[in-house]
Amino acid sequence: MIVGIGVDTVDSTRFATHLAHRNMALIARLFTPAEQTYCLAKASAADCFAARFAAKEAFLKALGTGLRNGVSWLEMEVTNDQLGKPSLTVTGAAAAALDQYGASTIHLSLSHDGGHAVAMVVVEGT
Repeated sequence: MIVGIGVDTVDSTRFATHLAHRNMALIARLFTPAEQTYCLAKASAADCFAARFAAKEAFLKALGTGLRNGVSWLEMEVTNDQLGKPSLTVTGAAAAALDQYGASTIHLSLSHDGGHAVAMVVVEGT
């Protein structure tokens, strides 16, 4: 059963600007150390960060909660498997919010092109 669907799009130039100005405090506030390492190793780090930010926003939209009840950006982490397929893992208050809605599975799709990144999240329950 689908509990929620969320989609978000982000202009990659926002993150390109932050990276150009070495605004790593913002990057550290929004992304886990593993996400930072992964994206900074990419030729287009800005696209990578934008897609991950869009994923986090899409997840919050799928739940319909936003950043309420103590949910933090760092409690949502995008990872990729060996073939590049992305997934979203949640911990802490984000995981509690997921449980509250009776959800157990998060499906994630990411894409970026032409300076924009998009993410779609489907939250599924039992």
